[in-house]
Amino acid sequence: MEKLGYIYILIAAMLWGLLGPFARVAFHEGVPPLEVAFWRAVLAWLLFASQALVQQRVRVKRRDLPGLALFGFICVTLFFGAYQVAVAKGGAALASVLLYTAPAWVFLLSRLFFKETITPRKMTALVFTLAGIGLISWNPGAGVGGVGVSAVLFGLLAGFCYSLYYIFGKHFSDKYSAPVLFSYILPFGAVCLLPWFSFAEKSVTAWTALGAIAFLSTFGAYHFYYAGLKRVEAGRASIIATAEPVVAALTAWCWWGERFTMAGYFGSGLILFAVVLMIKE
Repeated sequence: MEKLGYIYILIAAMLWGLLGPFARVAFHEGVPPLEVAFWRAVLAWLLFASQALVQQRVRVKRRDLPGLALFGFICVTLFFGAYQVAVAKGGAALASVLLYTAPAWVFLLSRLFFKETITPRKMTALVFTLAGIGLISWNPGAGVGGVGVSAVLFGLLAGFCYSLYYIFGKHFSDKYSAPVLFSYILPFGAVCLLPWFSFAEKSVTAWTALGAIAFLSTFGAYHFYYAGLKRVEAGRASIIATAEPVVAALTAWCWWGERFTMAGYFGSGLILFAVVLMIKE
């Protein structure tokens, strides 16, 4: 059972790692980044809502609606949108690595709002994360961000929004199942994206990429991850999930020829090592 859990988590990480490369296919077909985020939310919502209807679990308490709306805005509108912009501006590998600054954001927020103790391990992990970001961004002769300042900033914004999943998830997960939560936050987040882009004409290839993002890298990935969590403790599952940026980097290299500088690869390693330190803490 435990071995099967590890396999499920690894499959989820691999599916998440394909998100950026699939998005680049849609960009190549003329779909703007925020429209990709919109269709990811809408198509995944259809899948989660169908599951919730089949399970006959669709109702939430009225007093929870404002919180779910905020959850949708931060963790769908901002997160999905920022991640796609980061992929468009800096590549799939960069966006995926910067997404894993989330544990550092969790540490900072926990210290700020919950007065959690700063341990040597946490501080070391934070320093490694900051050093990793600096190495990824730095490229001699290209100023801050040989990959572009905006790419790094949007990647960090995605990581920050992703970190808030922990806070919102902790609040709502005891009350509602994942299909119910996604049935409410995804449509609200999608609607908030509408004013920021114009719909493009889409080829069959574009729709295929958008469908793969929704079905494989969103709906499928979450289901495999939660199935794995039933068999593996959360800390170990999170460490296995760090395979996601590795998959994203390898796929982007094979598919699109993306590559970091040597400093960028070293910086990516520092960030992932920091994630492992945070999780073990």
